[in-house]
Amino acid sequence: MKYKFPKPLAGLLLCLVGSWQVMGQTGRFQQAVDYKMEVSMDVETNQYTGTQELLYTNNSPDTLTHVFYHLYYNAFQPGSMMDVRSRTIADPDRRVGDRISKLSPEEIGYLHIKNLKVNGKEAQSEEVGTILEVKLPEPILPNSQVTLTLEFDGQVPVQIRRSGRDSDEGVRYSMSQWYPKLANYDEQGWHANPYIGREFYGIWGDFDVKITIDKNYTIGGTGYLQNPNEIGHGYEDAGVTVPNPVGETLTWHFKAPMVHDFMWGADDKYQHDRVEMENGITVHHFFIPGEKTSENWEKLKEYTPKAIAYMSEHFGQYPYKQYSVVQGGDGGMEYAMSTLITGERSLPSLVGVMVHELAHSWYHGVLATNESLYPWMDEGFTSYASNLTMSAIMGRGNGNNVHAGSYRGYYSLAKSGVEEPMTTHSDHYHTNRAYGSAAYSKGAVFMEQLGYVIGAEVRDRGLLRYFNTWKFKHPNVNDLIRIMEKESGLELDWYKEYFVNSTKTIDYGIKEVKADGSGTSITLERIGLMPMPLDVVVTYKDGSQEQIYLPLVIMRGEKNNESGMPERLLTEDWPWTNLSKTFTVSKSFDTIKSVEIDPSGRMADLERENNKVEF
Repeated sequence: MKYKFPKPLAGLLLCLVGSWQVMGQTGRFQQAVDYKMEVSMDVETNQYTGTQELLYTNNSPDTLTHVFYHLYYNAFQPGSMMDVRSRTIADPDRRVGDRISKLSPEEIGYLHIKNLKVNGKEAQSEEVGTILEVKLPEPILPNSQVTLTLEFDGQVPVQIRRSGRDSDEGVRYSMSQWYPKLANYDEQGWHANPYIGREFYGIWGDFDVKITIDKNYTIGGTGYLQNPNEIGHGYEDAGVTVPNPVGETLTWHFKAPMVHDFMWGADDKYQHDRVEMENGITVHHFFIPGEKTSENWEKLKEYTPKAIAYMSEHFGQYPYKQYSVVQGGDGGMEYAMSTLITGERSLPSLVGVMVHELAHSWYHGVLATNESLYPWMDEGFTSYASNLTMSAIMGRGNGNNVHAGSYRGYYSLAKSGVEEPMTTHSDHYHTNRAYGSAAYSKGAVFMEQLGYVIGAEVRDRGLLRYFNTWKFKHPNVNDLIRIMEKESGLELDWYKEYFVNSTKTIDYGIKEVKADGSGTSITLERIGLMPMPLDVVVTYKDGSQEQIYLPLVIMRGEKNNESGMPERLLTEDWPWTNLSKTFTVSKSFDTIKSVEIDPSGRMADLERENNKVEF
């Protein structure tokens, strides 16, 4: 039977349905940006001026009445939120401490804007610390574009955290977080978080940047140089004679496609070396030569291409044709197509920091999870990837010890009493230790332990599938879990809920092994609050081994037997509600040499002493 509504009622229903579709919108979308900037740096005053034209595409279903810009350099002023946070947190970052509070007017950082217009119309704005709040003259409608133009002026702070000038190693400029950067808007709304020195979240787009600076300075960082044969400084084509510049400055023109940030380092002492990889990627190294750098940076040219090749094979193909390693900053920090690292290091340390920051190109640069909200999905997965890469190219660690440092870091955190769930926003961890150990160590353990749950080979395939499915799409933890569920055929929501959403820990023990007629009875107990599937290996006195596999009922399946593991003797599901599990093997008690839970050591069991009994 068909029902006909009166026309006024039918119209009302259509309006209600339309409103529901917009108001109830839960789908994913991504905003888009296209930056065009021109900046002029005065190397005498350490101040710069610039213009910015930004084409902004609102791909959301929402009408936007405001936008927000990050003005990161305003953090480097006495009394800023970063200053207060650095001085009052229980365990201050030694690189910062109270240094910001002591900056003179010539040493502070600032970034101010003026003449902000939207499609040529003036917009009202208010500078609130490191955030510029902008009330739009007209709303930005769904699926529409606007052009935002502005002028800005800034002062580069002395080197304190990531950005700055005149570092301890003598680098003049580490220009990161230097421009007015539009905050991201996604299905959770605006992410206009004040900068206190932690993580970032940006919008993908194209950058067209012109930088005018003293002609003696060499620049390295994000983007492809568009005028190398005018600039020289090691960029020019072989055999090309670079003309002498007219005047005292040069204008460098860079373009960077599909990135969410733009960094540059500059110094009048940089040595610029290039390595051309067989796959067409150019690797640039910029450093200040000297007794503490030259020898190891020369050797670094061997390891950076090796690392790119290894990571591309195992975690997804690096999508750009360039990567730049630039001496600067205050340790190591990742940026689009580039990194800033301190350079006066031993070779293992230099390679290690390069590898870690390079690995961010996958998880910060290309996948670009909101690392402010999910820092462990960037820092942790980067640590996991860099552990494997260092083992492959430097022989650091071997076998099951590759991630040993990450496990130690997590165990220490879990026993410290200061651990917080990994769902905590990076800015709001109560201590630096809780943040750092969760993001770096526990995040890496999450990925290695996932290989224990679903099988290492399946996890590895899942990582490639995750990259290829979610590159340039800002995935979250649910996206990762769904990929791993599809790859493994197992249900994994419980793993996320326990290991990410809580601080519950794993502790299993062997309670009893005894003769049971002609066979042997083995009883295991769950002591910790987090349930896990178990691999239990029985070793016999004749040297043979057998495995008992105990998947959780809530996994709704089982992993395949992994290569290198003994043949499975028995598989039985273990309901998480049951605190103990007893099973029987057919061989007599006097033939058994040992029983061990998880001999691979991948399960993050806090008390491993009770995982093995020997006879």
